[in-house]
Amino acid sequence: MASNKPTSPVKASTQIFVEIEEIKDDILLMKDYSAAVVVEVGAVNFWLLSAEEQSSMIYSYSSLLNSLSFPTQILILSKKMDVSSYLDYLQGKINRQSVELMKNRLLSYKEFIKTVVKKNTVLEKRFFFVVPFSTLEMGVSGVNTKSLNKEYVVSRAKTSLYPKRDHLVRLLSKIGLRASVLQRQELVELFFNLYNSSPTGKRLAPIESYTDVVLTTG
Repeated sequence: MASNKPTSPVKASTQIFVEIEEIKDDILLMKDYSAAVVVEVGAVNFWLLSAEEQSSMIYSYSSLLNSLSFPTQILILSKKMDVSSYLDYLQGKINRQSVELMKNRLLSYKEFIKTVVKKNTVLEKRFFFVVPFSTLEMGVSGVNTKSLNKEYVVSRAKTSLYPKRDHLVRLLSKIGLRASVLQRQELVELFFNLYNSSPTGKRLAPIESYTDVVLTTG
């Protein structure tokens, strides 16, 4: 009778490396009780601007960064774009098109898209400003994080971060950049897709509808 080989117990999983403790409203709370708000900024096709517009955009952006009185992080996410759904959409248009000339033009356009994707890496980019909060901003009480109450930390984080968040959004809108603060649903989807990458990404049902955790810290 063959003896069973001893196996080592599982000591940890990838979930232990997830630093997120909780997402409350638009506050991202970490395990060490630091926190942050995330502002997503829309992209601008810089190369379509005139030379004067480009110079103006660069000057305005540098002035924005220099005017900030609080730290911030700039994050850029790049992902290879999956155009298969768009090609299927075009094929549906082609199938329903009764005018031969329009059908041929749509076919040519579809082939053009396929050729561009084959010859070049088409990337989808997303841009974020992350405004952090440290428990040290709470004074002496924030030094020993083990004694802190989670709800109290979130409340203090909101008090500190909301004025900075609103100020940043106003500055971005002044230079023509569309900014939106990521809420709980959008933050969960963002991190879910970061930890469970797929070509197209995944949209989640409303977070309140889940009966089990979506992202757990173990």
